[in-house]
Amino acid sequence: MALRTLITRKTLGLGLQSEARNLGFGFRHARELQTFSLPDLPYDYSALEPVISGEIMQLHHQKHHQAYITNYNKALEQLEEAMAKGDSSTVVKLQSAIKFNGGGHINHSVFWKNLSPIHEGGGEPPKGSLGWAIDTNFGSLEALVKNINTEGAALQGSGWVWLGLDKEMKKLVVETTANQDPLVTKGANLVPLLGIDVWEHAYYLQYKNVRPDYLKNIWKVLNWKYASEVYEKECP
Repeated sequence: MALRTLITRKTLGLGLQSEARNLGFGFRHARELQTFSLPDLPYDYSALEPVISGEIMQLHHQKHHQAYITNYNKALEQLEEAMAKGDSSTVVKLQSAIKFNGGGHINHSVFWKNLSPIHEGGGEPPKGSLGWAIDTNFGSLEALVKNINTEGAALQGSGWVWLGLDKEMKKLVVETTANQDPLVTKGANLVPLLGIDVWEHAYYLQYKNVRPDYLKNIWKVLNWKYASEVYEKECP
C-alpha cells in the first residue's frame, strides 16, 4: 500500500498501532510527524462492473477514503501540538476523531485489496489452507457466505462485516464493527481477512436501500487470493 509512516505514540490506546503493524502499513518510530496518503487502487474504477459501478468506486475512493485520510492527518497534527504543550484535555478530545478517521483509513485500505475484477480471479472460491479452515469452522463456503450476509444485513446503521482470523485460538470468526471501527477493536488477536463495507456510500447509488442485494452480489468480485495470502502468513 502507498502508505507512509506514523509516530508510534500517536495511536497508543486505540488499537490502531498494532493494526497498522499487522497489516504492513510501513510502521516505524520517527521524530517528525509523518502523514498518511491515499493508496492507489490495483484496478480501474470501472473494473468491478456490473457488481459495483465505476461511479461508486470513484466517489468511494477519491471522496470518502480521501476524507478519512485528510481528517486523520489533521487530527494527528493537532495531537502532536497538544502533546507538545502538555494539553491532556485536548489529547483526550482528539481520541474519537483519530479512532474514526484512522479506522476509516485502515478499513478502506483492506477493502480495496479484498476486491478484484472477475477476469482477474474475483469471486473464485478460496483454495488450500483457507478453504479447509472455512469448511472446518463453518461447514462450507456457502454457510460462511450466508452467515456474513445475515450479519451484514442486520447491522444497524453504518459499519463493517468481517471474516477474521483469531490468531490466539487459531480459528476463523465472523464479526461486525460499528462506524469505522477496525476489526482489532473486537480483539487484539483478530486479523482481517475479508471486510465488507456496509455504509450506504458503498452501494446506495446502485442498490438504493437494498443492502442484502449488495451483499449478495459483492461475492462475485471478492478477492479470496488476497485473503488466503494473509491467512497463510498469519497462520502458517
